[in-house]
Amino acid sequence: MVGPTVVDMNQQGVRWTSEQVLALAPDDASRRAGNRLSVPGPWSDAGCSGSGAVWGLCKGSGSRPYQTVVDTAGGPSYKCSCPSRKFPCKHALGLLLLWASDDTAVRDSTAPEWAEQWLEGRRQRAADRDGKSGGGGGKPADPEASRRRAERRAERITAGAGELEQRLADLLRSGLATAEQSGYGLWEETAARMVDAQAPGLAARVRELGAIPGSGAGWPVRLLEECALLHLLNTAWLGLDRLPEPLAAVVRSRVGLSTPAVGEPVRDRWLILAQYDSAEGRITTRRIWLHGRESGRTALLLSFGAAGRAPQLALPVGLTVQAVLTPYGGAGQLRAELTELAGAPVQDGGRPPGAPVAAAVEAYGRALRDDPWLESWPVTLGDVIPAPADEGWQLADADGALALPVAPDALSRPGLLRLAAVSGGRPVTVFGEAGHRGFSPIAVWSEDTSGTIPLI
Repeated sequence: MVGPTVVDMNQQGVRWTSEQVLALAPDDASRRAGNRLSVPGPWSDAGCSGSGAVWGLCKGSGSRPYQTVVDTAGGPSYKCSCPSRKFPCKHALGLLLLWASDDTAVRDSTAPEWAEQWLEGRRQRAADRDGKSGGGGGKPADPEASRRRAERRAERITAGAGELEQRLADLLRSGLATAEQSGYGLWEETAARMVDAQAPGLAARVRELGAIPGSGAGWPVRLLEECALLHLLNTAWLGLDRLPEPLAAVVRSRVGLSTPAVGEPVRDRWLILAQYDSAEGRITTRRIWLHGRESGRTALLLSFGAAGRAPQLALPVGLTVQAVLTPYGGAGQLRAELTELAGAPVQDGGRPPGAPVAAAVEAYGRALRDDPWLESWPVTLGDVIPAPADEGWQLADADGALALPVAPDALSRPGLLRLAAVSGGRPVTVFGEAGHRGFSPIAVWSEDTSGTIPLI
């Protein structure tokens, strides 16, 4: 994936809040360490520029201080001379927290040579990427070789899907109770066969099946439901040439085939609704939700970090960025690629328009029609009140018309108590993901608070 083109607008973005800085942290340990470095004591020669750069020298355990520089207009991006493999490291977080809270400790000034060299290098690399994308340099790919590779992989996936169909048929023939008796090992073996077939999407779903028998009461029903969805995906792949192209693109994506961002680029002012990480094996997946202020579109940016490294793409929640996003193929076209980022994120006090519970449920239903394997769909609920329910919590329309249960996996998050505190029994606007198990709140806005309050 080619990185976003950064256009230096030479504008001074507002300083971020501490919450927006901490939303960039790769984990809780980094947040705590960054907070300890958010005071002037460890720092010297700290400064910032109108183009969005922040820099400083942080005293460490050695004789030489760590050189830390952040480009807030470029993603943001970070450079530190410390040996940490986290992005951002605790020094970058501490510097940004100091910049956010103390304009006397981090004043507008001219960047020192060591910081300017890195910033100039970033600008040059961005210019080089623009030149390559516009000039078409480099050796062209052999279309015939690419076609043969794609055909060989499709054949392997088809063989894997056929084997998986036989596994599902054997399970139903012998009874679902045998899934509990056979244990997880058989499922892991089947998943490994799907990996060999170059179908990582099928492998992931098989592993999920293996975990269901140990998930508590009612697991046979859940296992049958997931087996049905997996059978549907296999059948769709085996009949891929008979599907309409939007649905075929969804199927290719669900079995694990990567597809390029080929949609019509959308230039907009994007409100950064949320950013959160999830661990998927040894890979950390970062999800960033955006709302287009003019287009009204909701978009999802995905980035990945391997082997303990946090994803490098990070955006401050609650701010707005001028950017160009290119959608990926598929029926929903939620996922997009950040192809151009212009200037530093700014605070403009906006929020996405909310809708009643009925409209949110209807939106999820329409999305399922286009992608039956969809786990959830982003919605913004307007004028809802969080309240305890018989078996958890719910978000109810202020007029009492309908209520949406909070998903079980969200009940234990600290963000749920924060949501209740922000509301105080009054209507609020809540962004989250609506799925078959309920609604997972991710961000909230109220009349009594300014800006976006993250809940995850």
